[in-house]
Amino acid sequence: MKEIYQDYLTGERVLFGSSDLKIYDTVFDDGESPLKECSNIEIYNSLFRWKYPLWYSKNISVHDCTLFEMARAGIWYTKSLTIENTIIEAPKCFRRCDNIQLKDVTFPNAGETLWNCKNITVNRAVAKGDYFMMGSENIEINNLDLIGNYSFDGVRNMTIRNSKLLSKDAFWNSHNVTVYDSFISGEYLGWNASNLTLINCVIESLQGLCYIDNLVMKNCKLINTTLAFEYSTVNVQVNNKIDSVLNPKSGVIKARKIDKLIMQRDKIDPAKTTVICECDVVTEETE
Repeated sequence: MKEIYQDYLTGERVLFGSSDLKIYDTVFDDGESPLKECSNIEIYNSLFRWKYPLWYSKNISVHDCTLFEMARAGIWYTKSLTIENTIIEAPKCFRRCDNIQLKDVTFPNAGETLWNCKNITVNRAVAKGDYFMMGSENIEINNLDLIGNYSFDGVRNMTIRNSKLLSKDAFWNSHNVTVYDSFISGEYLGWNASNLTLINCVIESLQGLCYIDNLVMKNCKLINTTLAFEYSTVNVQVNNKIDSVLNPKSGVIKARKIDKLIMQRDKIDPAKTTVICECDVVTEETE
């Protein structure tokens, strides 16, 4: 493979169409699309300072690099990509990419990042920004710290483990999502999802977990969670108190206690939901 060491590269499409190349300690500056339509590229300890660095490329590995803010919309339509020990400051990174491996990656400005991508693996990442991973599919995440609203909208076939998500409106319109051993805080969690499973999780959410088709919760805790499960079909095991539950559509709710259970007969059939608590439940039923 050809090798480039400690270079300073400028100009539009400066390495357009390159293949079988190793790049070390190099700065890409002042020129769009430096590595467009490239293949079999390894990049080490390098800096990207300008827009669209990796479009329509394949078989790319990036190690110990930095994508600065102006490297925005940096990686689109690229296939088979590995990124490790890298800071991606640029927003809107990754769009319609396939086979992405991320390890020890930091996204300080993750707005609109990882949209409509597929076959994604994330292992140890920190991200801050809204609309993270919208419309993506076939995702495995382990150890993600996320601060940003509207995350995972419309995702399909995703597993998350050992993560912390501070995210209003997370998992809206999602399908086949399972979250293990994680903390989630955010209003209106999971609306309009189907097949959402939460296992060994701690959740805080105002009016969360509503309008869900097949919500499963195992060995979870709900803290400061009110008006939960509205119009959801549920199989829920909560190990502590639920502050309030409103109009579940059907299923089973098990909890240590429910402070307030609201069942409005003109909106749902209370007989379709079984509620099992260690303590007495204060139920409000109205016509």
